[in-house]
Amino acid sequence: MRAALEKEARWKTVLSWLVVVVLTPITVWAGTAFGSGSYYVTSILVIIYAMVPFFVSFESRRPQARELVIIAVMCALAVVARVAFIWVPHFKPIAAIVMIAGVALGSRSGFLVGAISLLVSDFVFGQGPWTPWQMLAYGIAGFVAGFLAEREVIPRSDLSNRAKTLLSLAGAAFVVVVVGPILDTCSLFTMVSAITPESALAIYASGLPVNAVQAAATAITLFILANPLLGKLERVRVKYGLAR
Repeated sequence: MRAALEKEARWKTVLSWLVVVVLTPITVWAGTAFGSGSYYVTSILVIIYAMVPFFVSFESRRPQARELVIIAVMCALAVVARVAFIWVPHFKPIAAIVMIAGVALGSRSGFLVGAISLLVSDFVFGQGPWTPWQMLAYGIAGFVAGFLAEREVIPRSDLSNRAKTLLSLAGAAFVVVVVGPILDTCSLFTMVSAITPESALAIYASGLPVNAVQAAATAITLFILANPLLGKLERVRVKYGLAR
């Protein structure tokens, strides 16, 4: 029975990726046909397409209700981590919470925590065309953290000071190299009337200080909270027999 469910989940994921592969070029072609004014709509649609396989993959494995409760708690904690620092410009520890969720709960759950927590927190910070980009960027952060933990690159509990330091630095680097540039690309599509190498360079350069502050928040939070949160989540996982 389990083998059949896993096979069904794999097929659903493959089919969803095929749909993405088909829809993406069609959407890009349609956006080009309608002129440069439609590129930001095109980008949002492509981002939404890219997130679909992750949600399909998670749903296909039919998670337990108790697992969904833990994911909901981590989403709430991530939202609080962002909203609590609303008075500090750009200093938001949300990426660290998402990464911890990915390490503890697995790559698919990590992606879900990242995507949902940004969607929910934007009800406070404001919804807009940037929301799908944020959902994808932080979803990827949770997914990659979970992916590395599944391959035992990142310990899932009892991190030594060296491991905590490496995790903190890696998390900060990921924000600067991946999360920040994805969000800067959203700014490029939504704020620039004509995309040129000069305008792209200006957007990415102006985003560096913001990404650096976000990276600092991520590193500090990972160093302080990684062990306590991972320890609690591991105990909950073992106690209730939750799969990753």
